[in-house]
Amino acid sequence: MSAPQPMPLVTIDEIRDAHVRIRPAARVTPLLEVPYPSGAPRTSEAARFFVKCESLQPMGAFKIRGAYNMVAQLDADARARGVITYSSGNHGQAVALAAQLLGAPAVIVMPTTAPLVKVEGARSYGAEVIFAGTTSTDRKVAAEALAAERGLTIIPPFDHHAIITGQGTVGLEILEQCPEADVIYVSIGGGGQATGLASAIKQVRPSVRVVGVEPEGAPTMKTALAAGAPVSLPSTASIADGLLTIRAGDITFAHAQAFLDEVVTVPDTAIADAVAWLSRYARLVAEPSGAAATAAVRMGLGLPADARHVVAIVSGGNVAPEAFARYVALGAGAVA
Repeated sequence: MSAPQPMPLVTIDEIRDAHVRIRPAARVTPLLEVPYPSGAPRTSEAARFFVKCESLQPMGAFKIRGAYNMVAQLDADARARGVITYSSGNHGQAVALAAQLLGAPAVIVMPTTAPLVKVEGARSYGAEVIFAGTTSTDRKVAAEALAAERGLTIIPPFDHHAIITGQGTVGLEILEQCPEADVIYVSIGGGGQATGLASAIKQVRPSVRVVGVEPEGAPTMKTALAAGAPVSLPSTASIADGLLTIRAGDITFAHAQAFLDEVVTVPDTAIADAVAWLSRYARLVAEPSGAAATAAVRMGLGLPADARHVVAIVSGGNVAPEAFARYVALGAGAVA
């Protein structure tokens, strides 16, 4: 019996091609310098901290990069039949927007617990929204059944070569905007953004440290890396609703093994504090999932004391106003 072949990893040329392909839909988001967090270790007062504002993408999150990259590569017949995805919210909105821009019908399968702001976002781009259970497995099973019934193309939320390639374009932008970056923090749900970013960074500048960040209540990739293979968690729970994947993808796991330096976990209290901190110091509206990377920096997790240029990705800003106000109020005493 022949040995299993290693999974092909995305190449830097594929990421560069994707960066050109997504230009009609994805913005080059700003990289803002913000105060260096008082809780983060540093050996030099010259150390600087930056946030990459993916919350300012057209549909409010980084997901448009991967979604548009994949839908744009479908042939005319596949686009005419339509696309479907399963998502807790942001990927669903991204697929809906990508499909609208490219003239394809879209169906989005969301959990029954999806925030209304994300449901309304998907519908605003003309997508049909269907609800199925509360877990990623529930959504995936429902989407696969509908895809077979209607002849739709599935646009996976993270575990696909084209999705990872599209998400990796953010890494190219960070290196252009801050060539001196030496540590980059990125949140992990299914791992598409984190592994795409790490793939780009490590193939251009291997010395840059890339740290993935998960909620303590959903350590999907951290558990998989410790086990040497993806593991299904019995359950997940966090205010970061976009980071609650139960099992890391096989493709994202392979990329995480190859390119991520470390994965750390943060408590919900630190995530809520980071939402408030970003509101005060960056004037950004960040959803909890989008603030997780900043939370890790503020806690100093995985951060070398000699780091000079630290970057955290603010991956999304789709949060209901009343929830945002609550997080800001909760974190008001911890934003120094």
